[in-house]
Amino acid sequence: MNHFMKKSIDHFKTENENKARLLIKCPDQPGIVATVSDFLYRNGANIITSDQYTLNPDGGQFFMRIEFYCPQLGEKAEQIEQAFQPIGEQFAMNWQFVYVSQLKNVAIFVSNEPHCLMELLWEYQSGGLMANIALVISNHETARETVESLGIPFYYIPANKDIRKQVEERQLQLLKDYEVDVIVLARYMQILTSDFVKNYENRIINIHHSFLPAFVGAKPYERAYERGVKMIGATSHYVTNDLDEGPIIEQDIGRVDHRDNIAKMKKIGQAIERVVLSRAVKWHLEDRIIVYQNKTIVF
Repeated sequence: MNHFMKKSIDHFKTENENKARLLIKCPDQPGIVATVSDFLYRNGANIITSDQYTLNPDGGQFFMRIEFYCPQLGEKAEQIEQAFQPIGEQFAMNWQFVYVSQLKNVAIFVSNEPHCLMELLWEYQSGGLMANIALVISNHETARETVESLGIPFYYIPANKDIRKQVEERQLQLLKDYEVDVIVLARYMQILTSDFVKNYENRIINIHHSFLPAFVGAKPYERAYERGVKMIGATSHYVTNDLDEGPIIEQDIGRVDHRDNIAKMKKIGQAIERVVLSRAVKWHLEDRIIVYQNKTIVF
């Protein structure tokens, strides 16, 4: 980690040491917002931002994200969480307090195309990606020099379907050793098994090089070219056991026409992929995403 990156992270931690986020998912009913706001007020907290959404005010599912400031939060955190438990039980909440200064540990998986990785590393270097990139794992050596120049550990682990079990055992051990919170698949062109995925439910973010649900699976640009589409896109989603069917976080598109061959489409698409994945990762790191069934609420 270079001096600028360390200084930026240290400043972020100091600036946010008394800030936290409260994420809530529960059946909707009157009194949730008032009760939660009153609880934070009584515990000396000042609400900075508050977002809420309901699928149906008459008994639908309710979602809420609150960011708040509370002096001496480090000393009060455990007490606040314990005091909130009765409210969680009262409203049948799935709830979580997240402390802003505690940066998440990120592992990035990449194969032979480095464009998405490079975007994430640029954001990291410039202070736009507030996380600790703990390690990069790849089945190619392409990105080693770039990654290690930033002081980030790089692990080359060859992978294919015949040795998938052994590869994932090695990967899971590394993730455990580095206490990884979230995995980013930055064009990692290997399918993860259900045994791997279940260890990181809603914590594996993938970028797919098409505007899902169009062109699921391999070679989407080739299939888009054959179909004669006028727009191509990219989709970032959480990984589930169903290939390219996980909850969608972010999407974007770009125009193409009859003059664009497959190579030109890929070039346009890669620019979209970089931006879409970066947005999705930032939103996850900022705790803006709540998953419900196979959809996401993004605040």
